[in-house]
Amino acid sequence: MDAPAHWAGTEPVRILAADGTPVGDPDVGLDADQLRELLRHLLRARLLDRECMALQRQGELTVYPPFEGQEAAQIGSAFALGAEDWAFPTFRELAAALVRGVDPVQYLWYHRGTWHGGPYDPRATRFGPICVPVATQICHAVGVAMGIQRDGAEACALAYFGDGSASEGDFHEGANLAAVFRAPAILFCQNNGWAISVPTGLQTAGEIWRRAEGLGFPGVRVDGNDVLAVYKVTAEAAARARSGGGPTLIEALTYRLGPHTTADDASRYRDEDEVERWRAFDPIDRYRTWLLAAGHADEGYVRETEEAAAVWVSEVRAGVIATEPPPPEWMFDWTFAEPPAELLRQRVEALGG
Repeated sequence: MDAPAHWAGTEPVRILAADGTPVGDPDVGLDADQLRELLRHLLRARLLDRECMALQRQGELTVYPPFEGQEAAQIGSAFALGAEDWAFPTFRELAAALVRGVDPVQYLWYHRGTWHGGPYDPRATRFGPICVPVATQICHAVGVAMGIQRDGAEACALAYFGDGSASEGDFHEGANLAAVFRAPAILFCQNNGWAISVPTGLQTAGEIWRRAEGLGFPGVRVDGNDVLAVYKVTAEAAARARSGGGPTLIEALTYRLGPHTTADDASRYRDEDEVERWRAFDPIDRYRTWLLAAGHADEGYVRETEEAAAVWVSEVRAGVIATEPPPPEWMFDWTFAEPPAELLRQRVEALGG
């Protein structure tokens, strides 16, 4: 089956074909327990993503950006990072956040409207706050990478962004700064085919990974629905960054099966037949097929993992629903050392004293 249009051009790094058969060396340095852990993350992430869609439809979340279809890109890359490495997300990296140990209930407080950016501690998880402004997190990641470099620490910083972000000035400025200072940064583009409603081919020319050559550092294109390939190229980029080799630009080719957010009607700009064709490239089916065939897991493990994931998701759901609304006085706190008279008047009007 032919891949979608935005995959045209250079063949990406691939270890598993769409049907789960190896086309490269599956030995990426992970033992059997770690390989099974990858599947656990994939299954949990998809179930939680679907639950979040339901929570939004039920009025428990304000808006939510689904990532179904992009699980391998997020989980494979996050799994390759070390405990001291940093990751800087957009607003779609819930799967990566789970790998980094972020509390999903706290993460989802952002989408519930109870805490801007989520109240989890970025320093504890090395996972930056949720970032909605397009591409600004790239500069944040490069800045942290430069700080790591100056501290002499053996770590790196990874920035997640989409193909649309690659057309923003922040991408070019961040990439150039990383190149000039040989910062230990990984620029990880999830090219999912759509910059909201604009297809990749209408908002950027050429192959995104090739831009690294003009900046003087390595670029690589990878099958973003092949979790082993994503892990491999990210682990290599992280090792190079930590050893002083400078930045890497990774373009992970994947596909967004759902809408841009729950506020988006993707049927207005996308053919549903295209979505159905893309399901043949499902990252979880591909990896599970190989894992079973390679003897690293059996059907019993898969079934138990799916059942455990369902229980876990129900616990996350209960935690989200039980979240109390923020105190109304928060609207007026932490902004001014000496609030202006108009704000004080509004406070009295809103709070009654």
